[in-house]
Amino acid sequence: MSWLELQDKTVVITGAGGGIGRALCQAFAAQGARVVALDRDAAALGTLTEELGQSAVALACDLSKGDEIEAAAARVDELGGADVLINNAGILRPGPLDSIAEADWSAMLRINLTGYLLTSQAFGRAMLARGAGAIVHVSSIAGSQPQPASGAYSASKSAILMLSRQMAQEWGPRGVRSNCVSPGLVRTPLSEAFYADPETKARREEMVPLRRIAAPEDMAEVALFLASPRASYVTGQEIVVDGGLSQSLMGLVPRPGYS
Repeated sequence: MSWLELQDKTVVITGAGGGIGRALCQAFAAQGARVVALDRDAAALGTLTEELGQSAVALACDLSKGDEIEAAAARVDELGGADVLINNAGILRPGPLDSIAEADWSAMLRINLTGYLLTSQAFGRAMLARGAGAIVHVSSIAGSQPQPASGAYSASKSAILMLSRQMAQEWGPRGVRSNCVSPGLVRTPLSEAFYADPETKARREEMVPLRRIAAPEDMAEVALFLASPRASYVTGQEIVVDGGLSQSLMGLVPRPGYS
């Protein structure tokens, strides 16, 4: 038996086709879990299921559409219901606050926040009925450290932290845990453009106390723990996975004799 005790657990992962989502799917499948991969990108899901084989079920699902979430949940209920939900899907529509379009602001909140609530409701029903389950929300250090010119991104990620805490309060007595993973700088296919320039990559690495940019697998390892019985007394918490970046502010303040 695996130390994490995730064998044969049904784990629903949203945003499964992206960099962190793919790493999450691979990590849970490696632990013997039954992975249900949700993404609106059907092509990405096809590639993922080819990699994971029979250990994964792929469901095309647009988290901006409540009916598609409910349809996916009904399919998972046919499999016995979700044991674990990983809320990972998210979008970024950048823009300064003085000019960002209302449509872009609303779209980010719809996916990044309301989508987390709707999937938690839909897949959490089986957990609440069973009296056991774990939900892990992927937030960001941008939820605590405001990220400029990013529209609703920081606001949505901050709201996820509070949503998770409220869920922990309300659902804890019914056996369901809720926690957050907050990534820092992560190298994924979507962020690869930032690291294509060696100088920019080196400057970013220099900002991180551990002197490296995270891989998606770094996030997956923490999510595995939070989803597993090893974290059975952990709820309402945020684990920041950023190599110490968010703790570096005072190190930027000039002091005599310190560089």
